[in-house]
Amino acid sequence: MKKETTIRDIKSLTLVELSEQFRDQNLPAFRAKQVYQWLYRGAVSFEEMSDLPKNLRVTLAEKYYISVANIEKKLVSDYDNTVKYLFSFPDGQCVESVVMHYHHGVSICISTQVGCKMGCTFCATGKSGFSRHLTASEMIAQIQAAQQDLDLRISNVVLMGMGEPLDNYENVLRFLELVSSETGLHIGMRHISLSTCGVVNRIYDLAKHKFQLTLSVSLHAPNDLIRSRIMPINHKWGVDQLLAACRHYADATGRRISFEYAMMDGVNDSDACAVELAARLRGTLSHVNLIPVNDVTGAGYRKSSPVRVERFCKTLEKYGVTATVRRTLGADINASCGQLRRRQKEEVANVERSKFK
Repeated sequence: MKKETTIRDIKSLTLVELSEQFRDQNLPAFRAKQVYQWLYRGAVSFEEMSDLPKNLRVTLAEKYYISVANIEKKLVSDYDNTVKYLFSFPDGQCVESVVMHYHHGVSICISTQVGCKMGCTFCATGKSGFSRHLTASEMIAQIQAAQQDLDLRISNVVLMGMGEPLDNYENVLRFLELVSSETGLHIGMRHISLSTCGVVNRIYDLAKHKFQLTLSVSLHAPNDLIRSRIMPINHKWGVDQLLAACRHYADATGRRISFEYAMMDGVNDSDACAVELAARLRGTLSHVNLIPVNDVTGAGYRKSSPVRVERFCKTLEKYGVTATVRRTLGADINASCGQLRRRQKEEVANVERSKFK
């Protein structure tokens, strides 16, 4: 018989699946529960699992691996204690996560892909290209690494870091199951937000699950003319198709949609844009988050002035659409995702080029 050589990702398994695998290997079911408890206490090796027999720890290390996110860089804001991490994985790929402190608890914004395929012109992540999807366990590992480093419990999770979550649909579904499970990190769905730039078919798929998470949709424009210019995905699914999917999602789940709107000076921040946006969203179970666009090197966009943002917000409210201006956290450390990884890639490239000079 051919010997099995595939090493399995143990932290992407549910407790039921791990118990079944242990049973198939003639291992006691209670051992699976012990291992699972260790995994979600943040164990990074089987050797740490001191209540397991030595021979079992050796066997597990031969059959499984434990996903770990290693801290490559850490920046802490002097303003509000926001923490930005650059995490690395064993294959050398890096992603970013941001921990933010609010009155209602501690939130982490995690990445779902290494890089991104979507190509939004104002986004730093897309400028670095796409490398691969993250596994469910690598998403869990970001949360665990931050919790362990900061010695606190994270209460809210935002899938709004590097990558498009709905482009990594199956792994994200598995992550949602693990992170919300009582045997996993036990963070309830109402404490989870999932962001998408508008992968319409997957919005319909997600609606079938009736999760009680918050769906955040990166809209950023009131019409196809503007949105297609700044977000290539709009060429596949236009604003009308996207908003129809959002209304379906809200009807199916009873959950309010959060529309993200990055305010760009002279691009999408006019009074006419505000009036058109209000007309499109009126009657939809939704809320608009206005976000002054981040300064991304080479993107050519400037954030709208505070006066213009406030006027835009008041115009939406005048026409019956609830809106707020998002509080900016970690401004001194460029807390939006993508810029640390991009800078690191540039530094590595410069080092490599210098070898040939």
